[in-house]
Amino acid sequence: MFKLALRNIFRHRFRTAVTLAAIVFGVCGLVLSGGFVRDIFIQLAEALIHSQSGHLQVSPTGYFSYGSRSPEKYVIEAPDRLQAVIAAMPQVDDVLMRVHFSGLLNNGRTDWPIIGEGVQASKESKLSSFMHIVAGRQLTDADDFGALVGQGVAQALKLAPGDRVTVLLSTADGALNNIDLEVIGVFQSFSKDFDARAIRIPLKAAHELLGSQGVNTLVVSLKRTSDTERVAAALRATLPPPKFEVRTWVQLNDFYEKTIALYEQQFGFLQLIILAMVLLSVANSVNMSVFERVGEFGTMVALGNRARQVRGLIFTETAMVGMIGGLLGLALGIALALLISAIGIPMPPPPNANLGYTGFIRVVPGVLALAFAVGLAATLLAAILPAVRVSRMPVVDALRANV
Repeated sequence: MFKLALRNIFRHRFRTAVTLAAIVFGVCGLVLSGGFVRDIFIQLAEALIHSQSGHLQVSPTGYFSYGSRSPEKYVIEAPDRLQAVIAAMPQVDDVLMRVHFSGLLNNGRTDWPIIGEGVQASKESKLSSFMHIVAGRQLTDADDFGALVGQGVAQALKLAPGDRVTVLLSTADGALNNIDLEVIGVFQSFSKDFDARAIRIPLKAAHELLGSQGVNTLVVSLKRTSDTERVAAALRATLPPPKFEVRTWVQLNDFYEKTIALYEQQFGFLQLIILAMVLLSVANSVNMSVFERVGEFGTMVALGNRARQVRGLIFTETAMVGMIGGLLGLALGIALALLISAIGIPMPPPPNANLGYTGFIRVVPGVLALAFAVGLAATLLAAILPAVRVSRMPVVDALRANV
């Protein structure tokens, strides 16, 4: 059966080539589109991790739900010990302290409401590799009273590196406090909304401003993003739940989950379109091939072959064509993916974002397997109807069909 099917494939070379072209086009399209969508997922994730959230954040219980209004109520009073425990985990690259506050930023002429972060400057600059400095430079440990301001804040107050600003806020005990700072740099992150209100100052300056030595969150940077869930589970098992809670970068960025859901639906619809396209193209070719050979199949039945053997031959031929087309489609898709990735695809900023990026086509085993399966499934589905119709045709009519 296998040898006969192989002979039949190469006997009708033109028709086989047309069928293969449809399968190769469909499989290649799925490889490229699936790799592009997967690249969007990966780049979006890394942009969120390395501009704002880190891989994990550990805070006092309730902070993530209610702390944005009154962060002074959710403070880790002795963070050094907890930081050492987390940093000892083998998957952890670094642990950063952050203290959050809100207040007014004054440039001597007007006020602007801001959300601020007190950070460990050198560690934060290492984590924030996706944060683009549009003017000035990053904060360093030597900048005791420096400030890094978002691009939106700088535009609203007409700030530039070297300008002096004052932060005014209400402390935990209700007193007003202020601190004078020098603008060291202007940053542009992934989120336009964040840049419109955010400033970063050294942790030492934030403690002086707030009159407290505690921090609100410990930001965990991992060596590999794939370890996020494993490390989160280990921390939840280690840290007392009544006192601390652990959030992953996915939980901290609901925008990511919504974007993933949107693109997955779009890619799923694209898969259905390509499946239907390949199915219709292959069905036409298989129909013509099968009904041109009705006399041949009638001869097989007259010589004692059963109808199921006729169906088996047709399915074997189409399966072989589907497998060959699928493999050729994978090879072409991988080659094009590598070529396109070597050049790069300039992409505009996503919605609510500031920064554009260079897109690539990722070669992902799961996408390759899905593309191959779609190509093979479309070919087999296309063979069902003609195989059944030919196998049920009376022998006399089949023998006269090609006379």
